[in-house]
Amino acid sequence: MPKMKSHSGAKKRFKKTGSGKLRRRQLHKNHMQEHKSSKRKRRLAGEVSVSSADAPRIERMLGNK
Repeated sequence: MPKMKSHSGAKKRFKKTGSGKLRRRQLHKNHMQEHKSSKRKRRLAGEVSVSSADAPRIERMLGNK
């Protein structure tokens, strides 16, 4: 059976922490920054954990069973 390929889009968007949790960037921080308050932009900075419901699907896309 051939090797399973990881999803290229998922590779760029998610990363795994040392403890095995998945992290992702927050939404709404890509464009039209001038319409958003500084407070809102600061809150959207950094990464957050992927929800537990989505984690198994993302794990599969990354090729980690």
